[in-house]
Amino acid sequence: MSCSCGHDHHGGHHHHHHGAMPSGAVPVTLNGPLVAMEGRLICADATQMMVALSLLPDHVGLSRAEAGCLRFDLWQDDDPLIWHLSELFASEEAFAAHQARTKTSEWGSGSGDIRRDFQRSHVEPWLRSEAGADAGALDGLLAAAFGGDAEARLVQALRADGDLTQSVVAEAAGCLLGHVALSPLTADRGAFALAPVAVHPAVQGRGLGKALVEQALDRAGDAPVVVLGDPGYYARFGFRPADLASPYAGPHLQIRGDLPAGSVIAHARAFAAL
Repeated sequence: MSCSCGHDHHGGHHHHHHGAMPSGAVPVTLNGPLVAMEGRLICADATQMMVALSLLPDHVGLSRAEAGCLRFDLWQDDDPLIWHLSELFASEEAFAAHQARTKTSEWGSGSGDIRRDFQRSHVEPWLRSEAGADAGALDGLLAAAFGGDAEARLVQALRADGDLTQSVVAEAAGCLLGHVALSPLTADRGAFALAPVAVHPAVQGRGLGKALVEQALDRAGDAPVVVLGDPGYYARFGFRPADLASPYAGPHLQIRGDLPAGSVIAHARAFAAL
């Protein structure tokens, strides 16, 4: 059974490694933790295994469709009587809603005899640089955050053109929850464009977007950074209206740092396709 975070588990050989935070990663504390569940379903015999085989596909589909479900993965072990599971929910409330729905579902009423060996924990995300293996999951995150594939195509094009100067992802328990990118801006001096900024819909409003923007600005150093976005949101980071010559000129074009008033800027080539 393939999983929702870009991994494929064949015969139980591939497992999620949700270990310690990698060196160089930056921890983020959200207002309220995420809930992770890891463990096994252990069938006593072939009859229970057939029950699991018949009911699990629906259960996985319905679980992944829940608004607060960030990941719901099940895969069969080399021992066909055992399934491994790895789940991540946006909050205690989302996890409780999942349990309540499961209880009244076909899976809930039909699988009561199957032994469960689960460990539940609270997890917090961390920020790190994008890795090669992230591309597929990142496309999915961007599509979920923006409700379309334009931003995913933008990031793909920036990457292909060598213009993805900084690409930072937020990860929790092996699942991508957020992303921010910096690309080079043609200007009077070295400068960057901040775009896109993406947070998974299930964890928006929890402080992750703020952490991503602050991390990108930290990586930009002293270079001016230009963003196209809500002035009310970006003012808190020190952005102000930008007096610059650009196709994006207007109230949403903002700058942090200094470029000469009225000077011409140009975004990376990939933006023209948007």
